Amino acid sequence: MDVEYTWRGEFTSDEADRLHAEGFGYDPVGHDWRAQVERHSLGWVCARAGGRLVGFVNVIWDGSAHAFLLDTVAAADLRRQGVGARLVEVAVERSRAAGCEWLHVDFEEHLDGFYFAACGFTPTRAGLIRLA
Repeated sequence: MDVEYTWRGEFTSDEADRLHAEGFGYDPVGHDWRAQVERHSLGWVCARAGGRLVGFVNVIWDGSAHAFLLDTVAAADLRRQGVGARLVEVAVERSRAAGCEWLHVDFEEHLDGFYFAACGFTPTRAGLIRLA
């Protein structure tokens, strides 16, 4: 299947909400993804196949040296086919082009192979406080 990857690509909040719900195992909640990324993001990468949104990653930043990946997701029927890795690759390229020096990501342990092997991240120490 031909997949097109677009930096700051067009998408509707509804299709992003459905894709994230599928990817993260919850019912769509009507989240306004467009408003969120337009307010807080350096950019985002959309993956489309046959016009359908099949992948998404959000790149937030501090306005300077640090960018952060959030919400990397690929449609269930296209997982393990390189869609997620290509999303991250485009995010890396565009973050570098924007002058960022570091790209951060955090993730659950079962995704080690994806982020370390497929995407080239290296392990670092980090801290986390659960707020809710």
